[in-house]
Amino acid sequence: MPRAIWKGSLVFGLVNIPVKLYAATKDRAISFSMLHSECHTPLKYKRWCPTCDREVGWNEIDKGFEITKNKFIPITKEELEGLQLKTVKNIDIQKFVDSAAIDSIYFNTHYYLAPDEGGEKAYSLLRDVLALTNKVAIGRVVIHNKEHVVAVRPYQKGLIMTTLHYPNEVIDIDKIEELGKPVELKEQELELAKVLIEHLSGEFRPEEYVDSYRQAVMQLIKQKAEGVQVPAAKPVEVVATVDLMKALQASVQALKKEQKQTAAS
Repeated sequence: MPRAIWKGSLVFGLVNIPVKLYAATKDRAISFSMLHSECHTPLKYKRWCPTCDREVGWNEIDKGFEITKNKFIPITKEELEGLQLKTVKNIDIQKFVDSAAIDSIYFNTHYYLAPDEGGEKAYSLLRDVLALTNKVAIGRVVIHNKEHVVAVRPYQKGLIMTTLHYPNEVIDIDKIEELGKPVELKEQELELAKVLIEHLSGEFRPEEYVDSYRQAVMQLIKQKAEGVQVPAAKPVEVVATVDLMKALQASVQALKKEQKQTAAS
């Protein structure tokens, strides 16, 4: 069973709901160890203090903030926990907005919210009323040494909380120089692209997608473990399309042919 990573309260108005926070997603990227290329021994990293000239244990570590070059202000765990901010132990809901009002670029990390003991009824009420009104609760909470703006919304049989980026964390798209170049499109190109998109349209089914790179790497690891010599293949070069009209027409024709074959079988 997943372990709660945070406990506190979700507060809106005078309603106080005891809640637990669980990670809603996990990274499935393959993790590689760092080996010495000469002997393939795993490398070790030490917490080394150059002043005391020795390795330091976890129980001897404080956090520090650098105010000038090599000058730090030490901050203890107890000092951080003693900060008198409402959002340290509470998800402080400040307003409710339409669900379509938040641009997806602001979404960051997802967490499941579950009711803690005594909060079941108020939790269910909030979940149901958000679903009925198509609203999202916007609030603030401190997690991982940062006060986050968060969005709380209904998700299946519960509530999901998503941390949001602050505006100064979103890079202005106008800074991307390549997007400032004018491009002229022909009407026929637009029409063909619409036809191609129509043929490729369908419902989003997450279960249809798998990490093929992970599968290929795991297969490579299995083969090497079995002593199979795997020759390194050259990556396939992708060349930019020069004749856009020709590529669009060929794409549409290929799709129509494939769909006819599928229908016939």
